[in-house]
Amino acid sequence: MIKTIIFDFGNVFVNLDIEGAIQHTFDTFKIDSFSEEMIAFNSLYEQGLISTEEFIEFYAENFPKISEEELIAIWNFMLKDFPKHRLEFLQQLKQDSNYKLILLSNTNELHIDWIKNNISFYNTFKNCFDAFYLSHEIHLRKPEKEIFQFVLNENKLNAKECLFIDDNKDNCHTAKSLGIETWHINPELEDISNLFKIKSNLF
Repeated sequence: MIKTIIFDFGNVFVNLDIEGAIQHTFDTFKIDSFSEEMIAFNSLYEQGLISTEEFIEFYAENFPKISEEELIAIWNFMLKDFPKHRLEFLQQLKQDSNYKLILLSNTNELHIDWIKNNISFYNTFKNCFDAFYLSHEIHLRKPEKEIFQFVLNENKLNAKECLFIDDNKDNCHTAKSLGIETWHINPELEDISNLFKIKSNLF
C-alpha cells in the first residue's frame, strides 16, 4: 500500500523546455556541445557545492562577451509556466488524503529564485509538502542512490510504501532498484493531476 508520494518538480509541476534551452545555449554561446568542464560545473552547482557567484564567474570567464544578466537568463531559459490546476490537485490531495507528500528535485539556487519571483503561489505550493528537498540545499543529486536513501532515512519510510514520480528515466530506474514504486511521467502526454486515473492500480 502506498503511504508516501515523492514528487519531482520540473515537468511534474513546473513546465520545462529542456531541449529548447540546450539549443538556445548552443546558439548564444556559439558551441555545438557542452564541454566536460561545463557539465562538471553544472553538476557542482546543482548540488550546491559551488556558489552562484562562482558559477556565474566560470561562465563569464569562458564567454566574456555575454553579460552576467544574459548568462542568468540563458540558465533560466528552460523554466516556463506552472499550470494552476496542478497546484489545485496538490491542495486537494493534501486536504483529502493521509499520504505523506515529499518533493525531491534537482534544483539550483538560480532556478528556485526565478520560481520564487515568477510563480506567485510558490509558498502555497511548498506548504503542501511534509518535506521539501532541493538538491543544492542537501548537496545530493538524482539519480544517485544516496539521495533516495537520504529521503527514506530522514522520513523513516519503507521503500515499498513509496511512489516516486519523475520525468527522468534514470531517476526512476534508481528509485525502482531500491524497491520504490515509480511513475516515469511523460510531460507531453500525461499530467500529474491524473495520478489516480493513470496509477489506479497502486491505490
